[in-house]
Amino acid sequence: MSVLLDISHIDMEFPTPDGCFKALDDVDLQINKGEFVSLIGHSGCGKSTVLNIVAGLYQATKGGVILNSKEVSEPGPERAVVFQNHSLLPWLSAYENVELAVKQVFKNSKSRQQTREWIEHNLKLVHMDHAMHKRPDEISGGMKQRVGIARALAMQPDVLLMDEPFGALDALTRAHMQDSLMEIQAELNNTVIMITHDVDEAVLLSDRIVMMTNGPAATIGEILAINLPRPRSRLALADNPEYNRLRSEVLKFLYEKQRKVEPLPSSKPANSKNTEQAA
Repeated sequence: MSVLLDISHIDMEFPTPDGCFKALDDVDLQINKGEFVSLIGHSGCGKSTVLNIVAGLYQATKGGVILNSKEVSEPGPERAVVFQNHSLLPWLSAYENVELAVKQVFKNSKSRQQTREWIEHNLKLVHMDHAMHKRPDEISGGMKQRVGIARALAMQPDVLLMDEPFGALDALTRAHMQDSLMEIQAELNNTVIMITHDVDEAVLLSDRIVMMTNGPAATIGEILAINLPRPRSRLALADNPEYNRLRSEVLKFLYEKQRKVEPLPSSKPANSKNTEQAA
């Protein structure tokens, strides 16, 4: 397999009133064409920062990102982003939301009929062709997210970037979306980088799971190859020893090797200072 995306030894620092905050330290990762890679780790481990650098929204303090032999320096249509919140324009229909992206990316290279067929094709990929003329306030949260994915796919990106795309959905809708994403990737063989907090989701969907260490100065702790055959069925995998071993490996990393201990709240009453002064 050929390397499509090279995230090369990136550091990321942010200025703060208390000095420089180092969010990422020497993150180095190569992603092949057609690969599905999940980034997982505790909150504050720099997952979204990595994604934003690949998207061109941030510039790394050190190192860089190479996509298709070109340096990434700004946002571009070859990298489409799907966020946790759907970010659809509420006054436009599902069709019109996708159309907006298609016209922006392809300009005048498609005829009116080709544009219509392409939009309908991508809405059909995410099973939203039946509701293409409904506005966001007329459809469910899961359906909105499907439209957001259709809009991203319609841009024909080299890399699909997904920042916890199913995090706001209920468990049943989330499962349906995961199945749809597996179907889409099987058909298109597109390259996906997804941030998730869900261990089961990461093992189900991924070819590799990249486990990030806790911040500050977060980096890649371990990379786990997921060699489960495709297509994958969540029901069949439930009793699969290899699936459960892989799941256990991620859990061990998160909750043993990178255990994050939150400070306990103070047991002292809020007004104790005043009480002590009065005494």
